Amino acid sequence: MPAHDDSTLFEFLILEGAQAGLNWDTILRKRENYRAAFDGFDVKKIAGYDRRKVQSLMNEAGIIRNRLKIASAVQNAKSFLKVQGEFGTFDAYIWQFAGGSPIVNSWRSAKQVPARTAESDAMSKDLKKRGFSFVGTTICYAFMQAVGMVNDHLTGCFRYSQLCTAKRPR
Repeated sequence: MPAHDDSTLFEFLILEGAQAGLNWDTILRKRENYRAAFDGFDVKKIAGYDRRKVQSLMNEAGIIRNRLKIASAVQNAKSFLKVQGEFGTFDAYIWQFAGGSPIVNSWRSAKQVPARTAESDAMSKDLKKRGFSFVGTTICYAFMQAVGMVNDHLTGCFRYSQLCTAKRPR
């Protein structure tokens, strides 16, 4: 479903970055651990994490203990807040890469679903320019799928038609 809540968008941005190089199921199984370890994905709290907090996260067995990914979450929180300051909401900023509404594809086979698109390329480039990390084009496309910016359900899937009619809440 299309997500427009900044808290949800931030959570998925952090989880997608943590997933880099790993199986998505691994992250989904650890999602609640991430919520607990990262203060419910409170962007302001995470932006204020210091070296001591990062070290404590490195000792947290319930999350991926990769120093670069943890540091990225802190840096991305700081960048996220800057984007909110510039655009009012992260939602207003990020959805521009999908033209403001979900991109609906018509894939019949999973083999047709791309790993990246021109939109995810543009998103990745702009996020990096704004100081974000772990936001390569493949991660950005997975993020777009996760938050409903892209409907990549196969046409034979029952969710495909349901999501084709999903409208942005006003």
